[in-house]
Amino acid sequence: MIELVTAAAAGVPMAAGWSWHALRLRRRIVDARRDPLTGLATRTEFEERATRSLLCGPRAVVVLDLDGFKQINDMLGHAAGDEVIRAVGGRLTAWADQHAGIVARLGGDEFAAVLPVLSYADLDWTMDGLAEHFAEPVVFEGEGVPVDYSAGVVWCHPRQAVSGLAPWLRRADEVMYQAKVSGGGWHLGFGPDPALPTVNGRRQGRLGSSGAGEAA
Repeated sequence: MIELVTAAAAGVPMAAGWSWHALRLRRRIVDARRDPLTGLATRTEFEERATRSLLCGPRAVVVLDLDGFKQINDMLGHAAGDEVIRAVGGRLTAWADQHAGIVARLGGDEFAAVLPVLSYADLDWTMDGLAEHFAEPVVFEGEGVPVDYSAGVVWCHPRQAVSGLAPWLRRADEVMYQAKVSGGGWHLGFGPDPALPTVNGRRQGRLGSSGAGEAA
């Protein structure tokens, strides 16, 4: 009996060690699927969750890009740019949470969201709520930094979602680009079919497509 108790006691530190190792591994996996600056989902996790969401009801697919972000970095420094990205991530999280949506940072100053929206009529209300979250400047070193954005929005019904998320993101991205060259704000697009040509697998006008640069 004493030997059994002793053996069990000896196994406690080993079991605790394995539990700690498993917890640490789980945290590393979670961290790998989160953007380190904003805490938002990375593109991989977003695509997995958003693809499932599209099948559950009518959804708005949004791609958002900050206006003039390069100028913020150039004039105020990258620390200011990081603070703007961090603050925008928080504001988008609050907005998405209000609508039971999913939001991610795709990279740089570009973000995406998928939110339940029952009809086109509800889009105005949903997107006006986004504008309210951007009404206040981001405070950096005691100074307010105005932050504007351009957003492309498409509305997807579940029966249209069989093609997956990719074409909807692609369409929202090009609508965002149209909004940007028109002066910002949000624009609405229809259907998943692209209106702009694809060059090198990317929307014409995007970095990486032939002979084109991204609007800032």
